[in-house]
Order: sequence, then structure tokens, then C-alpha cells
Amino acid sequence: MTTYVIRRLIHIFIVILLVLTVVFFLTRLTGDPVLFFVPMDTAPADLEEIRERRGFNDPLYVQYGRFMRDALQGDFGDSLRQNEPATNLVFRVIPATLELGAAALLLSIVLGVPLGIFSAIHRGSIADKTSTLVAVLGLSVPAFWMGLLLILLFSVYLGWLPTSGRGSMAHLIMPAVTLAAFSVARYARLARSTMLDVLGQDYVRTGRAKGLSENRVIWVHALKNASIPLITITGLQAGHLLGGAVIVEQVFSRPGIGRLLVQSLLNRDFPVVMAAIVFVAIVYTFMSLLTDLAYAWANPEVRLR
Repeated sequence: MTTYVIRRLIHIFIVILLVLTVVFFLTRLTGDPVLFFVPMDTAPADLEEIRERRGFNDPLYVQYGRFMRDALQGDFGDSLRQNEPATNLVFRVIPATLELGAAALLLSIVLGVPLGIFSAIHRGSIADKTSTLVAVLGLSVPAFWMGLLLILLFSVYLGWLPTSGRGSMAHLIMPAVTLAAFSVARYARLARSTMLDVLGQDYVRTGRAKGLSENRVIWVHALKNASIPLITITGLQAGHLLGGAVIVEQVFSRPGIGRLLVQSLLNRDFPVVMAAIVFVAIVYTFMSLLTDLAYAWANPEVRLR
């Protein structure tokens, strides 16, 4: 196990290096960032002086080497817009994004898995068809459209919840529901299919023949063996939720890493863009590692090689 973890950590480091490289060169293809944060009537000589001071006149390979050297030390430079370290701006909004992602993931598991299991137990019934319809709708409705509908209903018409911002639990409800809608549907569909497969296995029929209660058969024996695909999707959903936060945070004007990333892209604020993307990549890769390690806990027969 230790060897496996060390090997995966090396892989994570390589992935981060590749992410840094790709992001560096892609951001350089968007144009001259200096033009975005200086007045339109800035003299050409002043523009040239700013480019020289910021290092944009250096050859691309020199800029890349300097960037990689600093990035590996956690230094992505100062924001071109706000004149403070890019990492400070990212760390400032990380709690809001993690709060939103954790709430959405919790909702996805708590609602999606029982819905899928209930649907599998009552296969072919009206309840099964209704839950399947709900899952299909959840997979089909775009996040931005659902967010706008929730704002229109619960904020504009009913006045129950605030439309935007971050502060109390009330500010978290609509963004979390919007972000979790797709994941709830995905968990429900996967839980249903895996449970249907497990419930047809011999050991389930044997447990029932021995007189075990239906709840024990389903929630103790069947669910544990059906949990491997659910663990897999949990690791993937963590990355999906971080990506979906970009849209949700924009819709609800919620301060987070997704909203910061969009604003930085529009402003060509390269240091902040790269710091934010690297953070997302690190979270995604480490969640993948934790997912693999969770296999052994869920099923001792799984051997990590």
C-alpha cells in the first residue's frame, strides 16, 4: 500500500507539472494582458516600460522557466489587476468554494443513493418510473437555468431566500441545490443499476433463504458490495462539482474560486488564472487518490497493485 501511495503521489506531481505547462502557454495565446489593466490613452513608451517591468518582453522560454521555478515554490506572482499575490486572492475565496462543494456533495449522496436504492427495490413500479424521470430531468436541466428558476421562485416571488452573496446558511441553500441537481441524478441512476445487479446475486438469495430481514439484506450485504461504483463516482463528482461551481457562483454572485477564475480570464489576469487552475487540479488529483484508497476499505478483495 505504501509503495502504491508513493507512486501515485509521483504521478500527481507529474500531472501538476503538465497542468502548469498547458495553462502557461494557453494564457499566452490570448493576447497582450497589459492592454487590459492600463488606461486606453496610455502612451506607447509607458506600455513598453510596463511590459519590461512585468517580464513580458522576455523570450517565451525565459518566462516559462521563471514561472515554473516560482510556481513550484507556491509563488504565481502578483495579480495584474489588484497588485497583490495571486495565491492570496485564491486562498481568500477557497473556503466559499469548498463550503459549496461539500454541501452539494452531501446532498448528492444523501438524496441520490437512497433514491436509486428505493427505485431498484421497487423495480417496474410507478415509484421506480417517477424516480427515473426525476433523474433524467436532473441530468438534462442546465445549472444556470435551474439557478435562475430557483431565484425567481424562492427569492423574487416567495422572498424566502437571498438572491446572492455568502453569509448565512440561507445563502448556501439555492447554490448547493443547483450544483447538486446533476449529481443527485447521477448517483440515483448508478445506485439503481448496481443494486439491481447485486440483488440478483446468489449470496443475496441465500441471505433471504436463511431468514435475514429484508433491511439487513439490502443495507448491510447488498449495499456494501454495490458501493465500489458509488465510491468511484464520488471521486469524479468532487472534480465535477468544482467545475460546476464556476457557473453556479456566477449565477448567484457568490464569491468563490469559480467566479474569481471567470473574472480573471476576462481580465487576462494570468497569475490568478494559473493559481486557481492549479488549485483545482490538485484537489481533483488528490480526490482520485483518496477514491482508489477507499476501494480497499469497501471491499477487502480489492488489491491495489
